[in-house]
Amino acid sequence: MSAAQPLALVTGASGGIGLELAREAAAAGHDVALVARSAEALAAVADELRARGVEALAVVADLAERGAPHAVLDALAGRPVDVLVNNAGFADYGPFVASDLDTALGMIAVNVGALTALTRLCLPGMVERRRGRILNVGSTAAFYPGPQMAVYYATKHYVLAFSEGIARELRGSGVTVTALCPGVTASGFQARAGLEQSRLFRGRAMDAATVARAGWAGAMAGRLLVVPGPRNRASTALTRLLPRRIAAAIVERAQGRVST
Repeated sequence: MSAAQPLALVTGASGGIGLELAREAAAAGHDVALVARSAEALAAVADELRARGVEALAVVADLAERGAPHAVLDALAGRPVDVLVNNAGFADYGPFVASDLDTALGMIAVNVGALTALTRLCLPGMVERRRGRILNVGSTAAFYPGPQMAVYYATKHYVLAFSEGIARELRGSGVTVTALCPGVTASGFQARAGLEQSRLFRGRAMDAATVARAGWAGAMAGRLLVVPGPRNRASTALTRLLPRRIAAAIVERAQGRVST
């Protein structure tokens, strides 16, 4: 890839919020490096973005693998990343005691480990150039305990706290960090997590394009936190008032299975 235009690296770019964030980057005149597990899906996204007049590189990688973040950066052949979008992530639904341990550890590896590694790998160059944007996709789950999705909620706690912490460290550096914390969003996320029968995901969902627009605009403006939608903002504000055990009970009920 040439260095004529700024480069955005987007993980989880084959669908959902990640795809829409890649489209936002291309619309803003950024070349895009797309990361996901599906070569076929990535190739289709890359073709779409090239038709918009930007360069697009498809990087097939499973971010649950320990060496994947380094391999992703190697694929860029030394080209600096101007905007890092850590969107890749997944969830699992059900009581932790009955969960699959490999799935839980893989979730931590993707949602936390890969996000941390890519940030650490891209950040020194951004600081040296005194410019850069990091957009970490969290969730309103970051504000609540998460019975029935305990590991997922915990990983999103990490995303928010990590983003807030390094944003403070980077004051005055020219590099900003944004945590995008959407609520229920229409995407392939629910199907992978097995959430189709959850009350929470049977409710009203925002569309991925709306979430991505809000997140991209917030990151470009250097905002620390973006919570799209008034209902989601009200929900996150409520956690400041609720005892934690009550918050956990609310989530448990919201995520209960719908009887058929």
